[in-house]
Amino acid sequence: MSHAHLALIEDAAPQVTAAAVSRPVKAVSTGVELAIYHDLAAVEPVWRSVQEHGVCTPFQSFEWLSAWQRHIGALAGVTPCIVVARNSEGAPLFILPLAVQARGFIRELTWLGSDLCDYNAPLLAPGYSASVDFVSLWQRIVAQLQADPRSRHDLVRLEKMPPVIGEQPNPMVALPANLNPSGSYVTKLGTNWDEFYAAKRSSSTRRRDRSKRKHLGEFGEVKFVSADDSAKVLDTFAVLVEQKTRTFERHGIRNLFSRPGYLEFYRSVAGDPHNRDFVHVSRLDVGNQVAATNLGLVFKGRYYHVLASYTDNELSRRGPGAAHLNDLLRYAIERGLSVFDFTIGDERYKRDWCDEVQSLHDYVAVASWRGMASAGPAILLTRLKRTIKQTPMLWAMVVKARALMASFRKSGAPEAVEPDSDAK
Repeated sequence: MSHAHLALIEDAAPQVTAAAVSRPVKAVSTGVELAIYHDLAAVEPVWRSVQEHGVCTPFQSFEWLSAWQRHIGALAGVTPCIVVARNSEGAPLFILPLAVQARGFIRELTWLGSDLCDYNAPLLAPGYSASVDFVSLWQRIVAQLQADPRSRHDLVRLEKMPPVIGEQPNPMVALPANLNPSGSYVTKLGTNWDEFYAAKRSSSTRRRDRSKRKHLGEFGEVKFVSADDSAKVLDTFAVLVEQKTRTFERHGIRNLFSRPGYLEFYRSVAGDPHNRDFVHVSRLDVGNQVAATNLGLVFKGRYYHVLASYTDNELSRRGPGAAHLNDLLRYAIERGLSVFDFTIGDERYKRDWCDEVQSLHDYVAVASWRGMASAGPAILLTRLKRTIKQTPMLWAMVVKARALMASFRKSGAPEAVEPDSDAK
């Protein structure tokens, strides 16, 4: 097993007593003290401190991941393994929000909440130094995780890791990693919507946008609405779920909201009044119809475009998703945000706006003999997915075939499939 991505880590950890299991497991290595927590409440104070003063993405926020564990992780038997690294004076350096989950006969070490995190990364404290030999420290972190029966694992699978976090290099990408099948897209916002819009869109595109919006206006007043209280948030989110569910069905994609705990997770995060400045839910009204909806995150000067949908009735031909996106970009600028982050996914419409394409990285490694059989196929599958997704002709064929199969399952006959390019 000589491949760099299949580094074998001996699964020969010492037994841990019951007394030791009841408290954070610590180890000191190269001047760095490590503590591993399985109880999110116990690590919440330091987590929130690093979140506030350091750098991370909203997907590593305590609000996001504690809700994920409560509604999804606990149902799936996921064990949080939160690694806190401190310097010799006890000040936090970084936090790794990891988790262990059983998959068949093996146990995988993953990022906590990885499936619903568009980016997975550490939280880096202001005192974190790039001079830390993270690769050596990582081997000690893994050994320490293996020393605790609750965090013992057979395979390491860490996906969707960005190369930078804020302005800091992501230390995790120093590990031997493959490229994720998808990239992510970011655009820097100016201070004036009209100037930004003119710089990003050609005059012909702007004329087309005005024409579509005019046609939308034939059905009633076109109005961008931000939900400003929990009741309105949940009402708008219910429409998003309904619209998105129909899109999933039309394109042959498994319904995100039918998975155990997923709907409850989003409702919990969106509906929590304490998250009003963190979660932004909006809609585009056309007369008395909700033409498009969105759930985004506002975090550290960025707007993160997470979920969006639009109606599939006669309004869909007038580009409600594109009109809503224009309003969202205007909203982000008027709110004083500096970056609009379209997050993971290579949808065509993102390229029209973005000035930065960011690669994401996956790291897979064997941690015991049981993980060997899974590691190779996992890497090959990732490479195959990337080849397909990054080859427009192949990806178009997959999308078309998936939609046709969904149509056959639903009605026994194929229907015309139009590209879903107006919304994420």
